[in-house]
Amino acid sequence: MEKDKPPVLGLIQRGGQLVMRMLPNVQQRTIQPIIAAMVAPGSQVYTDEYDIYARLEAWGYGHQTVCHAHGEYARDDDGDGFCEVHVNTMEGVWSLLRSWLRPHRGISQEKLPLYLAFFAFVHNARRRGRALLKQLIAALVA
Repeated sequence: MEKDKPPVLGLIQRGGQLVMRMLPNVQQRTIQPIIAAMVAPGSQVYTDEYDIYARLEAWGYGHQTVCHAHGEYARDDDGDGFCEVHVNTMEGVWSLLRSWLRPHRGISQEKLPLYLAFFAFVHNARRRGRALLKQLIAALVA
């Protein structure tokens, strides 16, 4: 793992909070406790077709997938013209994270969880400039 990019699990509620965790491996037994702690039972979860998510229904969640391998990126299951089934929200976060990390070149795996936590904090604060600074200070003092 020293030379590889470590796996990162990202969870985001549409219009809600972002959670990011660096993982020691990509296994169901690794992601299950994180999902159980962060996602309310019975919630609908949208993922790509990666098989690590195959047990979500057994864990008590609704689960729908898009199959990127077949060129599917969004799906309108109920025919109302709105594509409910997609992972575009999280894909956008990955794009923002890559752009944000790029200038830092070569972040150590030891420090990556701190970078992820700060990125998630800023994303969840939905503030910039002085408004973000006030929220950051409030979080540090609390």
